[in-house]
Amino acid sequence: MSLGEIDPAALWLAAGLVLGIAELLVPGVFLIFLAIAVGVTALTVWALPDLPVGLQLADFAVWSVVCVVIGRRWYRDFPVESDAPVLNEPARRLRGQIVTVTTPIAGGEGRARLGDGEWPVRGPDAATGTRLRVAHVDGGVLLVEPLAD
Repeated sequence: MSLGEIDPAALWLAAGLVLGIAELLVPGVFLIFLAIAVGVTALTVWALPDLPVGLQLADFAVWSVVCVVIGRRWYRDFPVESDAPVLNEPARRLRGQIVTVTTPIAGGEGRARLGDGEWPVRGPDAATGTRLRVAHVDGGVLLVEPLAD
């Protein structure tokens, strides 16, 4: 049996199955939309068995665009909830943290302990041992402010 003797709809379904399995193995929420487009194309080819290959590919291209556009809109409307929304934004995670001055802040610059490390800080003059709050991060420098009373 040659490739030309296989039902084109079956070939499209096989391609959709391969894309669906690939999405499961390498999740990225993209291949599934192409798999859906392949499935719709398989239905089109099944309904119109004499459809030329060029039109089959054009049908797949159109359905791919439609599925990806709908999928992107759907994912934008349903954001993923997270226990750690700033997990991948280390600078934002540091905001609000309390630091302890280890090298006095004089002239706006000094060093402070945050967790198990020391960081360069900029902020109001403060003596060793003073506790301050991280207001912002500028590169590798913590911008600190006094704690609110």
